[in-house]
Amino acid sequence: MEKSFYYSVPWSEAGYLKDALSAIEVPFIIEQPSDRLQLAPGEVAFVFPDLHVRVYNHVRELFGGHGLRY
Repeated sequence: MEKSFYYSVPWSEAGYLKDALSAIEVPFIIEQPSDRLQLAPGEVAFVFPDLHVRVYNHVRELFGGHGLRY
């Protein structure tokens, strides 16, 4: 999967978001902090490939805003 954008979220929200994304069949991976991703303590990143605009709008609504460029 070519990584395009991501959202950083608290670990406590990861389960709910994972279930919601799986239900609407959106491709994603979850990453922990690394050299590439500087996240706050206790956060993980939901990483996505390029998505069709309609699918991106669902993701944007779920996360409450636009993602960050990977």
